[in-house]
Amino acid sequence: MSMPQFVSTSHKTLRINAPFTLENGATLPYLDIGYHSYGRLNAAKDNVVWVCHALTGNSDAAVWWDGLIGKGRLFDPEEYFIVCANMLGSCYGSSGASSVNPTTETPYFRSFPQVTVRDMVRAHILLRETLGIEKIQVGLGGSMGGQQLLEWAILEPTVFEAIVPMATNAKHSPWGIAFNESQRLALEADATFFEDRLDAGLSGLKAARSIGILSYRNYDTFGKTQPETDNDKLDGYRASSYQAYQGEKLTRRFNAHSYWQLSKAMDSHNVGRGRGSVEEALALIQARTLVVGISTDILFPPEEQRFLGAHIPNAEYVEITSPYGHDGFLIEFAVLTEIVRDFLYPVYA
Repeated sequence: MSMPQFVSTSHKTLRINAPFTLENGATLPYLDIGYHSYGRLNAAKDNVVWVCHALTGNSDAAVWWDGLIGKGRLFDPEEYFIVCANMLGSCYGSSGASSVNPTTETPYFRSFPQVTVRDMVRAHILLRETLGIEKIQVGLGGSMGGQQLLEWAILEPTVFEAIVPMATNAKHSPWGIAFNESQRLALEADATFFEDRLDAGLSGLKAARSIGILSYRNYDTFGKTQPETDNDKLDGYRASSYQAYQGEKLTRRFNAHSYWQLSKAMDSHNVGRGRGSVEEALALIQARTLVVGISTDILFPPEEQRFLGAHIPNAEYVEITSPYGHDGFLIEFAVLTEIVRDFLYPVYA
């Protein structure tokens, strides 16, 4: 990945010194929200861009989405006030499994209560209010970030002027849940996962990530990026090395307990819960909406985004072609810049 052209000065943490009750009824005694912001809120407070990150992402969106955020990019901090908060349950600054339980004065580990996407959004709202943000010009999110974005646009329908959910869905599918359960089985197959320590379950996490990578790409991706040219080879295949590398890379930056927690939260995603139906929930969205699908996505297939486009009022649907499958929303910066710019500023289209 290229170095970002703009980097925020620091990672910040907001502590909410009040009990935070989760959707399942459990209560956290206080709440930490890790976040990054770039640029400045203007006098009219109408230049806010809010980014919701995906499963193993973090709040430093100028790094992992540097093709969209940064000096000279579509969302330039010289023009916009850009905010990205680490989701609740993650291990990058927000309350989660690695946080200290004030009752025991040790990390929660597996005892951290189950959170949902709706809980994550309620934490985002607390940060929004603390930062003095009343309106968000544009909300962006792909995959699990898109799930948060949709939930938020339903919870607070008058806050967003426009939203761009990418490669996401209104309700997590049985297919997606099955992938997540397979990854949790890999975590649980590592006996150390059940130990209360920050480096527990790393072998299981490596295997889980390897499973996850298969869902983020597809058959053709591996055929193009990991081909073999030696017809006499009996072992040491490129695809094998790639899977091991991807698993090992995640173990150097993520926590197994958080991975388990967040996969459960993704499974819980259902905007229709408590709202009659998914269709009735999507009808509550008032923001102008651009739904982006990826033709080769096997984890969040395009029919899920077409469904969003059909049931969100004032929504447009655009499908991009990418050899990278689900990961296309993290890679296809040129085409994403073009379609998002044309949606937000049609006079320049």
